[in-house]
Amino acid sequence: MPAQVVCVQCDKTEEHCACEKYCTICQGQLDVRLCMDGLYYCPDCREACDVSLADNRAR
Repeated sequence: MPAQVVCVQCDKTEEHCACEKYCTICQGQLDVRLCMDGLYYCPDCREACDVSLADNRAR
């Protein structure tokens, strides 16, 4: 099983992270998600920077 991606601030997965969530690039707060680098991005910045979602959510 691959290692889970965690928030760089609190070392927790997205569903357990209690940090204030905002986009690393534009500081927006709409639809931000944790990505593979451990930082949060909005959809537009994810696409522009070609960053993949961490997708750690329970299935």
